[in-house]
Amino acid sequence: MANEEDDPIIQEIDVFLARSLLEKLYLFQYPIRPASMTYDDVTHLSAKIKPKQQKVELEMAIDTLNPNYCRSKGEQIALNVDGTCTDETSTYSSKLMDKQTFCSSQAASNVSRYAAAVYKKGELHLTPLHGILQLRPSFTYLDKADAKHREREAANEGGDSSQDEAEDDVKQITVRFSRPETEQARQRRVQSYEFLQKRQAEEHWVHLHYYGLKDSRSEHERQYLFSQGHGLAENTELIKSPSEYLMMLMPPSVEEENDKPMAPSNVLSMAQLRTLPLADQIKILMKNVKVMPFANLMSLLGSGTDSTAVLRCIQQVAMLVQGNWVVKSDVLYPKDTSSPHSGVPAEVLCRGRDFVMWKFTQDRWVVRKEVAAVTKLCPEDVKDFLEHMSVARINKGWEFMLPYDEDFVKKHPDIVQRQHMLWMGIQAKLEKVYNLLKEHLTPKKQEAQSAHPLLVSGEQRVNMAKAKVKQNYGQLEKEFQKQKAEMKSNDTSAKMDVSSICIKEEPVSDEEPMDTSAYEGMNNGIVNGLHAEEDSTDSLNGHLPGGCIDRVAQELKAFVSSTFKKQFVLTLSELKRLFNLHLASLPPGHTLFSGISDKMLQDMVLDTGCKQILVPFPPQTAASPDELKVYALWEAGDTYDQHRQVLLEIFSKNYRVRRNVIQNQLSQECGEDLNKQEVDRVLK
Repeated sequence: MANEEDDPIIQEIDVFLARSLLEKLYLFQYPIRPASMTYDDVTHLSAKIKPKQQKVELEMAIDTLNPNYCRSKGEQIALNVDGTCTDETSTYSSKLMDKQTFCSSQAASNVSRYAAAVYKKGELHLTPLHGILQLRPSFTYLDKADAKHREREAANEGGDSSQDEAEDDVKQITVRFSRPETEQARQRRVQSYEFLQKRQAEEHWVHLHYYGLKDSRSEHERQYLFSQGHGLAENTELIKSPSEYLMMLMPPSVEEENDKPMAPSNVLSMAQLRTLPLADQIKILMKNVKVMPFANLMSLLGSGTDSTAVLRCIQQVAMLVQGNWVVKSDVLYPKDTSSPHSGVPAEVLCRGRDFVMWKFTQDRWVVRKEVAAVTKLCPEDVKDFLEHMSVARINKGWEFMLPYDEDFVKKHPDIVQRQHMLWMGIQAKLEKVYNLLKEHLTPKKQEAQSAHPLLVSGEQRVNMAKAKVKQNYGQLEKEFQKQKAEMKSNDTSAKMDVSSICIKEEPVSDEEPMDTSAYEGMNNGIVNGLHAEEDSTDSLNGHLPGGCIDRVAQELKAFVSSTFKKQFVLTLSELKRLFNLHLASLPPGHTLFSGISDKMLQDMVLDTGCKQILVPFPPQTAASPDELKVYALWEAGDTYDQHRQVLLEIFSKNYRVRRNVIQNQLSQECGEDLNKQEVDRVLK
């Protein structure tokens, strides 16, 4: 009460809401005007608007006679924009910058709390604003000046070249076929900045007519700022209770919804999820998780959920793999969709993914190359399949991501039997589609077919392989000593029967390299595949007849020469790998089986005209010593020998060089300008 007495009411003002200009009234905020420009009736030359975007563009005159106007600068700008010629398309017909364009931007996204007020005869009339626009200078004339400058330069360059040269300029055209656009790709395209800019540019301008402050039309329109009727029926919005009036001024619920960030379309909270039917809940969970044990699924569905109903629903959207549920392929790839990587239809993708799932019912490990070879799908699609249900292990392959759920298999044998019958039907379809061989159909571990499969981890497999290698190593060592003793007793010791030794080479991919750690114990005394004891005075690398040594040198030289003519640049590691592949293709008893050391191989590389390139690799590199030794063919006898030598010298100074530096260096050293195709050929 004391505060109210200190602040007495001096005057009461009636407030009226004017609705005549509702959703038509805009507030323009002009920038600080320069001395040569006044915002009056004379300066407004033209105006146009895009109603949907609430975008306005005004063209205003500049007083060129004002003493603050720089005439020389205005003439220079007009000359840069329009050039020396003046026509209808000229921006400044008077050869002087005599006008300025202003473009609008929205000052506030929510203008519902703003209104224009007019006070007259003790009454306050309010009209809600439909938009608040800030006008800023537009500098599109500078873009036009740059375009004119580029056109003049292009015309000058075109005039210097002859017609014959223009006819000889043949350009390569690349034809590309667009893939079918998926729904996700379409949504990304619609939300992109480029698409929004294109949509905004498609809206046509609506030209407006400007009326001055003292114009009779302006006087007439200003009358709409006053409420047309003062009766209560016209102003029911202001006849509210105090609580309703407060809610109108500060609506908390609407504000919270506006400020709350929108969640992605693929994100659903657990509270929203549990409002859906049980079948939809399970489908959404499996589609997002892809692989899940039954116990985890029950915990996500909440307490009180009937497990029998869950089992009935889960079989509609998922298949049982190693006791765990994996979402069906047709749920992830619905009909009439296609691969985002290759454009392959959903039917083909479902078959390929079913093959991967079926492989995991046979074994815990799957090789990616085998899947790609059978399904004939692109690597990206195969990788997506494997990532859905497995984890990549270095040097081993892809392992199923979850352990075998033995509890579920014991509790629900009827479900397991039903799923087994379904997999038998899928296997029959895959046999017809992919013409599967016996090795694809036969599981690697027959023990896994039993009711209680024995699980073997990856570490146990490695230990078992090492034990088997050690066992075979002793037997191989005895056979080798026996053969060496026989060679000593015979005069023809140059030949060695290696028919009992089987050499098996498997291609090794970058993503799934073979695990060779188990064979390190055997390779300690082996040089490129054959054993050589250090204390042996008559080893195969040692005393050989002269004719045999010559034949070995000839064969080795032929291999090195042919290899470098194909590859040009090789590391020692890659050369040794190619040599081992070459040995595997030779018949037993070949002269190259007499034993080739790394030193002999490197010496032969240097003897065939190759040179070692000392590339300065960074000290923190993880490459092996053999990978750091780089050899290159110095002279191949073709037209690119000089270019190749310059390129090798560049890389002997730095291991990473920009393309333009290489092209400039080649041009300086060789005295000729190489085009892009020739530089690419040298680099390859």
